Amino acid sequence: MKRIGILSDTHGTIPPQVYSFFKDCDELWHAGDIGPGVLDKLREFKPIVAVFGNIDGQDIRYEVPRIQLFSREGLKILMTHIGGYPRHYQASIRTLIQQERPDIFISGHSHILKVIYDHDYNLLHINPGAAGYIGFHQVSTLVRFVLDGTPKDLEIMEYPRTPTRETK
Repeated sequence: MKRIGILSDTHGTIPPQVYSFFKDCDELWHAGDIGPGVLDKLREFKPIVAVFGNIDGQDIRYEVPRIQLFSREGLKILMTHIGGYPRHYQASIRTLIQQERPDIFISGHSHILKVIYDHDYNLLHINPGAAGYIGFHQVSTLVRFVLDGTPKDLEIMEYPRTPTRETK
């Protein structure tokens, strides 16, 4: 059993809610648009699997790939920043899903939290929304869940997109 925290679109900022909500997680998965300095700080906190996003510079692109395909607790996970969602996948991602048959597909980019079971490909799609403060989203969001042969006990945290005085 592993407790997983999922975030995306930090854009160079780690809100304090990340540390409190993910304190009991075994591992973090970051679905891109990381921003400068974030990876090192998150690595000091928890083990991390990450992909780069469209705003990430060469420094981050040298450290993490565009696509991650990995296994945890007997499940295959596919993660990328821009990939779409059920019935609206990018063509290259749809092909990869058809070839690899992941159990979980994670993407970011939209800043919109989505958790959708895809019956066509028998997978759980998770877009954790945006954890950071930059973007058009109205609230920032984080996702955590347990992997124990299957994803379960999924929880969401919402917090104001605008940082309070204490978090600036």
